[in-house]
Amino acid sequence: MIAFKHSFKNDYSEMAHPRILQALFAVGNKQFEGYGLDEYSAEAAKLIGDKINAPSADVHFISGGTQANLVVISSILRPHEAVIAPESGHIFVHETGAIEATGHKICTREGHNGKLCAADIESVVLEHSDEHMVKPRIVYISLSTEGGTVYSKAELSSVSEYCRRKGLYLYIDGARLGAAINSPSCDLTYSDVAGFVDVFFIGGTKIGALFGEAIVICNDDLKEDFRFLLKQRGALLAKGAAIGVQFRTLLTDGLFDELALYSNAMSKRLADGIRSLGYTFLYPVETNIIIPVFPAGIADGLHKLYGFHDWKRFGDMTAVRLVSSWATPENMVDEFIADLSTMS
Repeated sequence: MIAFKHSFKNDYSEMAHPRILQALFAVGNKQFEGYGLDEYSAEAAKLIGDKINAPSADVHFISGGTQANLVVISSILRPHEAVIAPESGHIFVHETGAIEATGHKICTREGHNGKLCAADIESVVLEHSDEHMVKPRIVYISLSTEGGTVYSKAELSSVSEYCRRKGLYLYIDGARLGAAINSPSCDLTYSDVAGFVDVFFIGGTKIGALFGEAIVICNDDLKEDFRFLLKQRGALLAKGAAIGVQFRTLLTDGLFDELALYSNAMSKRLADGIRSLGYTFLYPVETNIIIPVFPAGIADGLHKLYGFHDWKRFGDMTAVRLVSSWATPENMVDEFIADLSTMS
């Protein structure tokens, strides 16, 4: 039971967009093929191929982002190989050692604003020079990052070029890809992403779906036997059609991007109000995640009224993480700002 006015902890506290619930209800007792071989999943996969301008990409629907990261990364790495990630990366901080549990090390760099650049990646590669150390093989980045920042086309192109030159696979955690691509700060398109990476996933859970993500494999070398690997990891759902129906709905009539734009707009509204009261932000405000910095006492006071996570404490200041969703009410954004104003 939520005991505060509103939760800004995440973008999946609301169950699902009404159109998705209606679409699932409409399927009713109609029979379908299992394990993602149904007509809904096939149609959703085609819609994704069209959206990213990569009709030959393989699309696999699974339940969640941690599962996507685990299956993709473990499917690619040989026993002695490792993954490079930013220190704030989800696989390093918030996945209970899922990657390490498969026997693979995560090599991290702090990066800048949650992002890695080619120089960050190269520093890891140069440190691992012989058979007495793990061999970096995959670069993991998020779009948007855990701090809500986005890569520009030039930044992602640079990372991609370096990875291809060095024989590294590039993988994007796209749990919030919709928010990233629809950010005014982002000049990337969905087709750009598909062209720069080997594999990525498109998040549905954080953009109005009941659950579900879509793994998109662009590199032909990584496609073989992937369904075997999904099954082995418990990710091949008998009722895979439930995810196919949701993605078909999200990708029809622009709903996916509409919800992303709304979530970004609510965070901008929140950020504008916070900034008007004289507060600053740890990272640029670019998507539906913002990281304002408050005196610790004010952050503690806000905790009594709203749900959110502390990002970092330093001295008597606290950087907090506020997340808006596809369903965040405008009046709750305005009320947060009003309460902050009273405390300031």
